[in-house]
Amino acid sequence: MKLFLDSAITDEIKKYYNTGLIDGVTTNPTLIYKSGRDPEDVYQELIDIGIPDISMEVVGDENTMIGEGRRLIKKFGNRQSTIKVPCTVEGLAACRALSDEGARVNVTLIFSLAQSILAYKSGATYISPFVGRVDDNSFNGLELIKEIAATFCTHDVESTKVLAASLRDVHSVAECFTYGADIVTMPPKIFDKMYNHVLTEKGLALFDADYAATIGKTL
Repeated sequence: MKLFLDSAITDEIKKYYNTGLIDGVTTNPTLIYKSGRDPEDVYQELIDIGIPDISMEVVGDENTMIGEGRRLIKKFGNRQSTIKVPCTVEGLAACRALSDEGARVNVTLIFSLAQSILAYKSGATYISPFVGRVDDNSFNGLELIKEIAATFCTHDVESTKVLAASLRDVHSVAECFTYGADIVTMPPKIFDKMYNHVLTEKGLALFDADYAATIGKTL
């Protein structure tokens, strides 16, 4: 099980990465835009922090995505860089070309099992089903994760990992792993909530009170 952060705010990414619990970072044009920074400055800082797996999204037609993917790999190296492409005809063609050259490729905007199969056949390293957006359209995003993971397991697919994305709550994070996702990416605010449980808080308050009472008696 791997945990990725879905963010382009490098200061907060560094803080969470230093916990030793984060395995990678996913970005997209919207997150980069909200950061107010040049995307390549963000990528370089994430490289310098030591993030082992950074999804860098490319856009455009097939040739543009291939060319941009090659340029990013040349600039930032293959060890930490993953090129992110959409699940479209041209995106999957770019995926095939880049993966054949040894690049890791994350195929994003996955909303069906059929798309997942095409992404796998195109050589994707990761596929990113959007759980929350599936739910927004009156379908079941967690069932989609379950369906994809079960199908990949049935056919012994090991080269393509299921990277669950667009998660809105901690329950969905846990359920994605229950249903067979290999990786889950989430905003920092969701990661923070993974630590929390009301019974942990109640238990800690009781232990603190008992500890204080015990220490008081021995002084």
